[in-house]
Amino acid sequence: MAEKNRSEKLKRLVVVQRHLERMAENELADTTRQRSEVTEAMERVMVAIGSVDPVHMAFSIHYAERYGRLMIRDQQLESIQTLIQMKVQQERTKADRLEEHMKDARELELRESDDNAVYDIIDQHFAGATPASSKVQK
Repeated sequence: MAEKNRSEKLKRLVVVQRHLERMAENELADTTRQRSEVTEAMERVMVAIGSVDPVHMAFSIHYAERYGRLMIRDQQLESIQTLIQMKVQQERTKADRLEEHMKDARELELRESDDNAVYDIIDQHFAGATPASSKVQK
């Protein structure tokens, strides 16, 4: 069968779209992991800033600068995470819509196949039931 029907084509599109959805989910998981790491680093810097250890006290200005950079990075990651969450939702919606179209196409194809089978039976019935006057007599 060289030509594929519509439902098979849509099924392939659904598979591709679900793959794009999984890729976006993986990207979201990676961004969430990065945010978690930044949050942990911010907590460690806060512990160092609050430390009474003279070594940490000498570097308190550097720790404050580091904390500021980490806060900026966290805000950037939060924005990226929001965008990726929207992308995941879009990809999921596209895949769901394609899947619905695929199911509808499959139903139409089955209905057409059933209709054709009924028409074939009717044609066979009428082809076999020709009137006696139309039969050729030898």
